Amino acid sequence: MDLFDSKNIKPMLIGEMQEAFDSNDYIYELKLDGERCIAYLDKNSTELRNKRNIKMLVKVPELSNIHKQVKHRCILDGELIVTKDGKPDFFEIQRRSLMSNTFKIQLAAAKLPASFTAFDILYYDDHAVKDLPLMQRRKLLEKNIKENNRISISRYIEDRGIEFYELAKQNELEGIVAKRKDSKYYLDKRTKDWIKIKNLKDDDFVVCGYILKGGGIVSVILGQYSSKELVYKGHVTLGISTGDFQLIKSTPEINTHPFNDFPSGNDNAVWIEPSLVCVVKYMMKTANGSLRQPVFKGLRDDKTPKDCIVK
Repeated sequence: MDLFDSKNIKPMLIGEMQEAFDSNDYIYELKLDGERCIAYLDKNSTELRNKRNIKMLVKVPELSNIHKQVKHRCILDGELIVTKDGKPDFFEIQRRSLMSNTFKIQLAAAKLPASFTAFDILYYDDHAVKDLPLMQRRKLLEKNIKENNRISISRYIEDRGIEFYELAKQNELEGIVAKRKDSKYYLDKRTKDWIKIKNLKDDDFVVCGYILKGGGIVSVILGQYSSKELVYKGHVTLGISTGDFQLIKSTPEINTHPFNDFPSGNDNAVWIEPSLVCVVKYMMKTANGSLRQPVFKGLRDDKTPKDCIVK
């Protein structure tokens, strides 16, 4: 089936994380703190799907007409973002993606509208272009999109990766991505042609339970998968919003912990089905893999628990 008609694309993934570097073989883009999305746009309609192929337009109805901003039928890879105080705000786009009440979604869209930033094109006019080198795809992207406040094209610089990273760091942004200029687009593959250079470290974890402490403080219990087994990864207490905790609390409870080994210090824990995924940012990992100064960034529905892997 035609790539556009099938609407089942699993995007290419970043395959490596390393320190900032300079190279004429790469372009450098900002790493936007949003939700990855594939956009299917033709002359009559917009379709947005996240990495799990869940339809997202119902969550961001203000983007229903971005198809009017492209000259030819296309498939775009990019980031769904909500900007707050001049920066992409991960919590706001994740909060929106978890909403189901139409009226609340409309209020959120009016207050903090979402936008789509495209950084790649996989299909142009009537054929796939994923086998073209990145720089040729970028030319098609720039040729095809008429930017407005709902859809834009990711900017990039060449050569000066270290300087660009330092600028992102100074502005407390998530980091940058380096992409090899001659790279093709490989569907559903993790490739070292794309390199992540992060300022704020974060990772995805399975929400395995919680502990209620004094003064209304909640500590969420984290896990990640090693092969088919859940491994205990500690707790996070800072940053948990009331809305996220209500979702965690409403998840069905289970009688015992889901880990292979019982983690100490969890005698008062409420264990839940390991079905939710959250993002936690932190300063660094200790020698035994625990997190230094963890802060809860939010729940996310664009990843499954099995995607949360011990690194």
